[in-house]
Amino acid sequence: MHRSSSKTRHGRVTERLRRAMGEIGLALAGRAGARLAQGMGIPTSRTTLLRRVMDLPDPPSAEPRAVGVDDFALRRGHVYGTVVIDAETHRVLDLLPERDAATLAPWLAAHPGIEVICRDCAGAYAEAADTAAPQALQVADRFHLWQNLASAVERTVATHRSCLRDLPMPATEPEPEWETPVEPGGQAGEKDPTGKFAERARAHHALVHELLGQGMSLRGIAQHLGWGRHTVRRYARATRWQDMVKGSTRRRPSKLDPFKPYLQQRWTETEGRVAILELHREISARGFRGGYTIVFDWISRTLPRNTGFAPAPPPPSVRQVTGWLIRHPATLTEEEKLHRKGVLDRCPELATAAEQTSSFAEMLTTLSGTRLPEWISEAVEAGLPGISSFATGLSSDIAAVTAGLTTDWNSGPVEGAVNRIIMWNLNCQDHGAAMCRSGR
Repeated sequence: MHRSSSKTRHGRVTERLRRAMGEIGLALAGRAGARLAQGMGIPTSRTTLLRRVMDLPDPPSAEPRAVGVDDFALRRGHVYGTVVIDAETHRVLDLLPERDAATLAPWLAAHPGIEVICRDCAGAYAEAADTAAPQALQVADRFHLWQNLASAVERTVATHRSCLRDLPMPATEPEPEWETPVEPGGQAGEKDPTGKFAERARAHHALVHELLGQGMSLRGIAQHLGWGRHTVRRYARATRWQDMVKGSTRRRPSKLDPFKPYLQQRWTETEGRVAILELHREISARGFRGGYTIVFDWISRTLPRNTGFAPAPPPPSVRQVTGWLIRHPATLTEEEKLHRKGVLDRCPELATAAEQTSSFAEMLTTLSGTRLPEWISEAVEAGLPGISSFATGLSSDIAAVTAGLTTDWNSGPVEGAVNRIIMWNLNCQDHGAAMCRSGR
């Protein structure tokens, strides 16, 4: 005959209720689970639900055939670990305290039935798999491969940024001016703002001043309307609703301020017929450390324009050109396609980079990684900084990369597990770090 333990006999919670709270905690975690439990007539707190979850025994697990490994950060830059999941069931198998080969290798050696290991391109995990699971097929994750290629393309574009220096970009369209005539009570010559925010400001300003006229206090108005007291105070202090739209923020000092007199002088001398790019180079030689966009925006906004001369728009940035090269052509706008063509026509090296990127993308999306050795040879021979180095790095891990570009295995489920671990860690920090460290 089964006898209950002393803790069960004298406990204040039945086993059925304990299991129910554990299931609620597993499904919804702390806060949401506590709200659902209250609705079901179970008075409990979020910390109690988390304790019930941590009291649950580990579910039985079969020997994994395929696993995925990746690192996660409990404190970025300080505390890292390794998560191991079942690549078929997507269930977390273990959390290891470090992210090096010495920590992962014993775990892999204790599970000799592993046939597939999905990992990123980190050398530590590759070393652990080679040492402790030589029989397993290592699969490099496609997402990390593409991410590394994108970084390589950006380095290539940055090396050839001189090709972009004089390449024009479309000038930004001027903001439309307000054309609605001023309301009674406005200042002479002032234009009245329009738009959704202006309509709200007009209605809120009238409402606040109407309540003030009825003798209500600022605190009373805030409670009545459900607004913050500072918001009510701003409307109360504004004599006209237009003041709420225009704003009165204090202008912050700019690194361009010492050079504005020189820019105004040069603009006047040339009657606005000098390229803004040339002015940027001149003040840069005189100590200006800002970007071209700062100069372009200030001149376009402040100095008078010459109707017969259009200032040169800023050249495309390295990040913009990188996006044009690595994004699918179908996602580019017509304007971006024209800019991409202009860049490739002007710089043969970037045209070669675009060809290499498209070829690798085709292998990645169609799982035709059998062409990888040919692609590596072409990329190395191209001599492009960034892409050639990326190709050389693939040669040292070509078996895993080929498996990643030819099989359906990937590390997507591992990334999902990492995200859940991070969210659980944030939940623990909110509910008590000591309690969570004591659990699994």
